[in-house]
Amino acid sequence: MTALRSLRLKKNADRRLKAGHLWLYSNEIDIKATPLKDFAPGEQVQVEAANGKALGVAYVNAHSLICARLVSRDPGMLLDRSLLVHRLNQALALRQRMFDKPFYRLVHGEGDLLPGLIVDRYGDVLVVQLNTAGMQAQLEPLLDALDKVVSPSAVVLRNDTSGRRQEGLESQVEVVKGTLPEAVELEENGVRFVAPVLDGQKTGWFYDHRVNRAWLNQQVAGKRVLDLFSYVGGWGVQAAASGASEVLCVDASAPALERVADNAALNGLHEQVAVGEGDAFEALAALKADGEQFDVVILDPPAFIKKRKDIPAGERAYGKLNREAMRLLGRDGLLLSASCSMHLAPERLVDVVRGAARHQDRHAQLLFQGHQGPDHPVHPAIPETSYLKTLGVRVFRD
Repeated sequence: MTALRSLRLKKNADRRLKAGHLWLYSNEIDIKATPLKDFAPGEQVQVEAANGKALGVAYVNAHSLICARLVSRDPGMLLDRSLLVHRLNQALALRQRMFDKPFYRLVHGEGDLLPGLIVDRYGDVLVVQLNTAGMQAQLEPLLDALDKVVSPSAVVLRNDTSGRRQEGLESQVEVVKGTLPEAVELEENGVRFVAPVLDGQKTGWFYDHRVNRAWLNQQVAGKRVLDLFSYVGGWGVQAAASGASEVLCVDASAPALERVADNAALNGLHEQVAVGEGDAFEALAALKADGEQFDVVILDPPAFIKKRKDIPAGERAYGKLNREAMRLLGRDGLLLSASCSMHLAPERLVDVVRGAARHQDRHAQLLFQGHQGPDHPVHPAIPETSYLKTLGVRVFRD
């Protein structure tokens, strides 16, 4: 076995690790005993408490705010092909327990004890994101492990995340195994979609809202629906498939809207689904000026709060968005309001919706509070792994 160099912690800096956390910050390291600058980015180390007791194995990157991430609590167990196979099998077992078809997030980073790794599964196609230097160093063992556990026909690397830049890694998108089919399909809640895995957002699809979409699908029969920030139609096309009489999908991206139309046609729903290109706030104003009304409005925006310092401005943006959306609801309408901003506390989203309703002199009733699906498991010691919030809100007048 390869002997690892030690990373020594300051006194009492092992408390979070002992409580279950996987991250270490540079101010927790005894840099006199073990200077961070001496380690290569991605190098694996044995983590030691201040008294020299071994706590496990982590990989290091002195250039990152999170300078080390624990991969094993066994000091003798390195991150290698063997451990990757083990963790992938654990992750696969959970998904096979939860889903009857192979369309899901297979690995959700720290939630699956594989920090820095995202793997989304589209049948025989896997889309992989390596977001840390430690995971990038494991690319070849990881591809071998994925072959053993899943035997994919094609693997795409979507290494174009902002997190890679913070780790000092280059951006790259490439097919590293097999040949992609002309259309990479998935099925969610009984509806078929094509995912743009090479040039779409994230890995091409957002599996995290599956359960929330399933709830909304039960509320839309015979309704007129507005889907803002529609992307490729995950919400809107499913609403149409669930009996919505008319769906308008609005997005700022023309290519995304082309894919909305394609996904609607794929399910024989092209007559129910219309698209509109433009900024969401401008679209809301224009629809209001035209006297349009909807029974259901869906708000699933990108993260308005990416860093803690963005919280005040982000909360104002969420407030304005929800206020303007409510102006388009009829006397008794349904608002689906979501946020993927980890820094927005769930109770603050409730405050945003409450404030928006009062601003319109309307009543609000919370009917549904949703989170990310079970293929995005939350690590109970790492609040950052719980990020998605969804509210189903009845908005009505007396």
